[in-house]
Amino acid sequence: MVNEFKGYWALILGGSSGLGLAAMKKLAGHGMNICVIHRNTRVELPAIQQQFEEIRSSGVELISFNVDVLNAEQRTEILQQLKDTMQEKKIRCLLHSIARGTLKSIPDLKGEDIDLTLRYMATSLYDWAAAVLEHQLYAPDARILAFTSDGSSKAMKHYAAVSVAKASLEAIIRSIALEMAPYGVRANCIMAGVTDTASLQRIPGSEEIISYSQSRNPFGRITTPEDVANVVYLLCKDEAAWINGAIIPVDGGTHIH
Repeated sequence: MVNEFKGYWALILGGSSGLGLAAMKKLAGHGMNICVIHRNTRVELPAIQQQFEEIRSSGVELISFNVDVLNAEQRTEILQQLKDTMQEKKIRCLLHSIARGTLKSIPDLKGEDIDLTLRYMATSLYDWAAAVLEHQLYAPDARILAFTSDGSSKAMKHYAAVSVAKASLEAIIRSIALEMAPYGVRANCIMAGVTDTASLQRIPGSEEIISYSQSRNPFGRITTPEDVANVVYLLCKDEAAWINGAIIPVDGGTHIH
């Protein structure tokens, strides 16, 4: 383990699988302690806890909470517990990796489906970001990162609710980048390319999406969770302090044609 981020903490919203888990492993591998918020069933927990134990074995602290990210009361309790655990240490990275939403096509999609998707996949970031600021838990050079997709600006079947959420997520990041800068916070979106995760597999026609993306990619492959985790790590480094309010494509060049 490289102790580059020793003494810092990352708060990961949605880190039990996919991009969030890969990012958590990468940051922990460079010495960052982890607080992860996830929502999983009792059946899923043993495998997830095994992943968490592997991270702890690398020498960092990891505390986890299997709760609903939208629960305001639990959010307050978690941040107080995190503050007690960190003592004088601070949060260097707040990473939003919530992938809970509705994949209904129009006209089956209802307004309440959009509302719920929006809350989980967009406004939950603001709730947590503001609460961390209120509790004065950010490091002097903190980074807020969120995962978006090109569905934020492109129409895709079954993706309308998520498109609304991703567009809103990018707007929230831009506003945080502007208005939290005086507190030392930088905020950016990572626009990951097509990645074969559980979230993608829930989209109807995901195999065709993977095949199409691979055919367009200059390197002839799709994005991996590790590709994205590497950029999370890069954006947390001291040298990335002047990157703020950006939407960064991480797709090996698929977006260029």
